[in-house]
Amino acid sequence: MNFINKLNRKFGKYAIHNLMLYIIVLYALGFLLDAINPAFYSNYLMLDVKKVLQGEVWRIFTFIIQPYGGNILFLAIELYLYYMIGNSLENAWGAFRFNLYYLTGILLNVLAVFVIYFSTGGSPNLGLTYINRAMFFAFAALYPNVQFLIFYFLPVKVKYLAYLYGAMIAYDVFRLFVAKRYDLCIAIILALGNFLIYFFSTRNYKRISPKEVKRKADFRRQVRPSGRTGNVVEFKGRKTITRHKCAVCGRTELDDENLEFRFCSKCDGNYEYCMDHLFTHEHVKKPDSNN
Repeated sequence: MNFINKLNRKFGKYAIHNLMLYIIVLYALGFLLDAINPAFYSNYLMLDVKKVLQGEVWRIFTFIIQPYGGNILFLAIELYLYYMIGNSLENAWGAFRFNLYYLTGILLNVLAVFVIYFSTGGSPNLGLTYINRAMFFAFAALYPNVQFLIFYFLPVKVKYLAYLYGAMIAYDVFRLFVAKRYDLCIAIILALGNFLIYFFSTRNYKRISPKEVKRKADFRRQVRPSGRTGNVVEFKGRKTITRHKCAVCGRTELDDENLEFRFCSKCDGNYEYCMDHLFTHEHVKKPDSNN
């Protein structure tokens, strides 16, 4: 994360803000191209490694202009969904980090197609499929309790949809592994590599260390005499104890039941933040801290 922070300070001014709007425009362009000339994408834009090696290097970038052959109504719904997800990630991470995440997804998908080509001689049309799935998984990791309406009336939390998608992908990898299609297994893992890197690099492994376990036990012993733990706030004219409270804005779960809270492992002490401030707050350090 420190490396990304350094990149952000140096190159953040070049970040594309509202990136998903431009991606949506590419989606719409792909839809129009497919309606006018269905063969244009495969002939000139698709990531065909053989033709890339023959000099058509633009295909490394133009493959994201993926045609959509379905109903325009479903296209509109899909575009709205991905626009909402992308904007949410950009608001949580900032424009530079979201640009880096999306660009890394594109590069890893290109690498996955090259892996398959050098193994089989063919170039599959991955398009934006795994890039969008990686973006969806990141959204589910950040906002697991956000609800989507399935079939427009059945509310389902996004984390359960992510579990379902993850199980389907895991089954595909397992099936290909049994069939000894190791190249395709590697390609799928590579295509989702940006999410895997993000997920495992943002886990708080410090919380399971012996030192952290001892610190939490000491904290519980300190608050035990009071009989209750939590934050005392004024809510509807009376004092109420809450389980969570953002150290920056002071919001609690009483302000919004959909708010997510996380402890920061880099702050010295028990400082908890809502998702709006988890990545943007200034870390609290003790005066004698060496970090």
